[in-house]
Amino acid sequence: MVSITPAYNLKVVLKETGLPADTLRAWERRYGLPVPQRTAGGHRLYSERDIHTIKWLMARQAEGLSISRAVDMWNEQIASGKDPLAGLAPSALISIQANPAMSMPVETTLDTMRAHWIAACMSFSEMNAEQILNQAFSMFPVEAVCVEVLQKGMSEIGNKWYENQASVQQEHFASGLAMRRLDALLSSSPAPSRAQTILVGCPANEWHTFTPLMLALFLRRRGFNVIYLGANVPTERFEETVRAVRANLIILVSQTLASAATLQQTAFALADKNIPAAYGGRIFNLRPEITKHIPGYHLGNDLSASIDEVEHILNGKRKHTHTLSNSQEYVAAHQFFVSKRDDIEATLKSLVKPFGISSESFQTGIHFLGDNIIAALQLGDINHVSDEMDWVKYLLHAYQHPDEELIAFMNAYAKAVNKHINGSGKPIYKWLAVEAEKLNAK
Repeated sequence: MVSITPAYNLKVVLKETGLPADTLRAWERRYGLPVPQRTAGGHRLYSERDIHTIKWLMARQAEGLSISRAVDMWNEQIASGKDPLAGLAPSALISIQANPAMSMPVETTLDTMRAHWIAACMSFSEMNAEQILNQAFSMFPVEAVCVEVLQKGMSEIGNKWYENQASVQQEHFASGLAMRRLDALLSSSPAPSRAQTILVGCPANEWHTFTPLMLALFLRRRGFNVIYLGANVPTERFEETVRAVRANLIILVSQTLASAATLQQTAFALADKNIPAAYGGRIFNLRPEITKHIPGYHLGNDLSASIDEVEHILNGKRKHTHTLSNSQEYVAAHQFFVSKRDDIEATLKSLVKPFGISSESFQTGIHFLGDNIIAALQLGDINHVSDEMDWVKYLLHAYQHPDEELIAFMNAYAKAVNKHINGSGKPIYKWLAVEAEKLNAK
């Protein structure tokens, strides 16, 4: 049995546990664990049991729990008459000798923690990255850490990759750590306390799941019964699940222009069956006018604020906005491009050389551009493709090819479109000409 006699000062406890002093003080202040005694001079004195309590909480964090959930688990066991430390093998506890704590920043702001988390990810240091998150979750609300450290950190690493300052391996490593942490937080969330059921997922052809997973976590922490469906969910699967669980709302998330078009199709199908749907994602922040062409409720540009928006929707405080229809010119261009796409791309390949890059990358670029042209026409404005062209430009620059080659490519694309859908492809080759002029002006 561990001693409850207060005998250790703060310095000893910090050395034994590896926990930063400000984190320990935050635990004591916010959660009442541990509960040190005080000397006559007001200094903290800790018992052996206090040290084991700290290690127990750290062990639960290492398993993926937030500190608040770990404290709840501790209190639940105490309330039921069980001692969380009873029978616990020493090897199950985090030990300073086994896992030396990394040197944490003196300034423990979320911005500082994000910078250190990014640095740990860039150096492939999983232990350091996890310790930084453990400290962040022990000091700040879960939602704040998810947004300020994980979401913004992933965005910064993504920008580093785009600017050729980070490798795809570093980006994938960071993404894997972030996703695992969100999964753990979601699975350890308390049981739903509210009657409403919400489905969260990505429409067909959308594979980026970080944002919808974080949204599901935030909603679960608000007490909703959240069913997370993940990536690439066909429309009929949403409909089936709604009937099976009697969902009150479906939330769809798209990051790309192409998946916004499939989201639109899903939203129309759900609206036809009077199934309420809301949506959000990166692409709607870049091109907010797309929302005018999608039925349902747009959740806005801020992830945290979108949770309040969901509350308003479920409480009947939001009304559907009118959905715009496409012009006949766009309807015709979309119809003809879809039907003639294979011919257009075959002609394009005969007109241009693949820039000296791999044939696979060249084919990917052609397919990517075609998908986005179809999506833009479907969503009411061919200029939506402009924001997505950065990917193609990056591909060429990564292979050290000049913009002139991209200009030649786009001019050839315009010729191919004009050859196969002359008269009906005006919006497409007009846009291609404008983009080529932009590049020429540089």
